[in-house]
Amino acid sequence: MNGTGDELNWFKSSHSGSEGDSCVEVAYRPEAVYVRDSKEQDGPVLPVSPSAWAAFLTHAAR
Repeated sequence: MNGTGDELNWFKSSHSGSEGDSCVEVAYRPEAVYVRDSKEQDGPVLPVSPSAWAAFLTHAAR
C-alpha cells in the first residue's frame, strides 16, 4: 500500500474483461476501502471510507 508495508488482498469485479485494460481493483479493510488502477499496481491508491464506498455502490447499481 505505497510505503506502509501493509498487504492488501486486491480483487477485480467479476464483470471485468479479460483484457484488463480498463479495470479498477479494490481491497477492503475495516477502516477503509482502497481503490487502484489494475494497470498501475505500484501507482497511487485511493482510500475511501466504507460508508462512501457503500454510497457509491448504491448509486452505481441504479
